Amino acid sequence: MLLNRHKLLSDRARLGRWSEKRCERFLHGKGFKTLTRNYRCKAGELDLVMVDTDGSIVFVEVRSRTDKMLVEPEATITSTKRSHVSLAARFFLAEHKIEDRPLRFDVITLVLGRSGPPQIQHYPNAFVP
Repeated sequence: MLLNRHKLLSDRARLGRWSEKRCERFLHGKGFKTLTRNYRCKAGELDLVMVDTDGSIVFVEVRSRTDKMLVEPEATITSTKRSHVSLAARFFLAEHKIEDRPLRFDVITLVLGRSGPPQIQHYPNAFVP
């Protein structure tokens, strides 16, 4: 059972932070390694930047919802959001002088209901910039 479930369900910012940590652990379980979290630049923010087991750089957009919200989390990735994530990824790659590495953009969703474990879905290659 989750401690403070009521607090998570009533505070979107808290739910977002908790979801990012939970999703990062989920990806660690799949063999991913964390490069950074909450990278910010003038183009926007990247929730998670990970390295997959094949060495690919993975820019992960985390979307969380409560079960009472009507819109599916993955449906909230608009073309504007994809553009901002893509541009922020370019800033990240340039800042860290990363070249000639395979990369992709994943989405991971977490839905937290009033009871039961959170439902996590991972969508590799969810979009192409």
